[in-house]
Amino acid sequence: MYLHLKRLTKEYDGRAVVDDLTLEIERGEFICLLGPSGCGKTTTLRMIGGFETPSRGEVRLEDEDITSLPPNRRPTATVFQSYALFPHMSVIENVAYGLRATGAAKKEAHAKASEMLDLVGLGGRYDSRVAMLSGGEQQRVALARALVVNPKVLLLDEPLSNLDAKLRERMRREIRALHSKLGTTTIHVTHDQEEALSLADRIVVINEGRVEQIGVPRDVYQLPATDFVADFIGRGSLIETADGVKFMRPENVSLSLQSGDIPGTVTQRQFAGAFVTYFVDTRYGSVQADVSTPADGEIPVGTTVWLSLEMPIGVEGTSSASNGAQA
Repeated sequence: MYLHLKRLTKEYDGRAVVDDLTLEIERGEFICLLGPSGCGKTTTLRMIGGFETPSRGEVRLEDEDITSLPPNRRPTATVFQSYALFPHMSVIENVAYGLRATGAAKKEAHAKASEMLDLVGLGGRYDSRVAMLSGGEQQRVALARALVVNPKVLLLDEPLSNLDAKLRERMRREIRALHSKLGTTTIHVTHDQEEALSLADRIVVINEGRVEQIGVPRDVYQLPATDFVADFIGRGSLIETADGVKFMRPENVSLSLQSGDIPGTVTQRQFAGAFVTYFVDTRYGSVQADVSTPADGEIPVGTTVWLSLEMPIGVEGTSSASNGAQA
């Protein structure tokens, strides 16, 4: 196993913010730690990077115990949410900083920094001041500075959270493309479900310091292990029928004015461009249905409709899954 987190626990004032977390990561994997604010995902990342010391447990890299090593002695590199760039330095000086700090000559460091800047699409901005760059360009500089030292593990702490929606989408594509080129083992912290689903080889869903589920994006989305995962990932409706508790994704609910499985009344509708989301009150509770935007108008609020449920998802109805579960 390339990177092994063994029963990691971090306590503050007797309260565990990371609780007995175990995770095995293969070389070259792109892992997303996903969960709500305060769930312990960033603390986990900081323990991997050496910025926090575990209360208990181990961090092992290539079977070497690095739990007690400080950040500067670990073969890891971190891109922080704030990017932490040096405003008084040029772009190339920022990227070369880590190499210079380890004793590399200026010419050699700048040559490697130039190659990395070319790779992230900033070949023409070597001499620019970072304060003159856009948010997306600053994020690329931070990535280049982390990657130029050739880390064994790249740690990304919500690096896209300060960008607008369009730029976040573009940077997700660029980060994934960069990972495909370099193959660096990457751990990415985010609370954005869409970000995790689009980037990760595997997603680790964390809630209140404990692992709820580990799996590939499609399984986490379509086969949630717990009610928390079902509710947190994407959108949907949790309904309880005679057959048990089911979780319905809006795209798997068909709506008809003539016939179906469950009758209900439209209580609200939300236009989303390519589709309209209808909220339908049924005897099982409120159900969401995504319907392609019709050319002849939307169904009015108050209309009686029929719902057909396709691919209902069964969930365990518990708040937590096994913490050591592996996909």
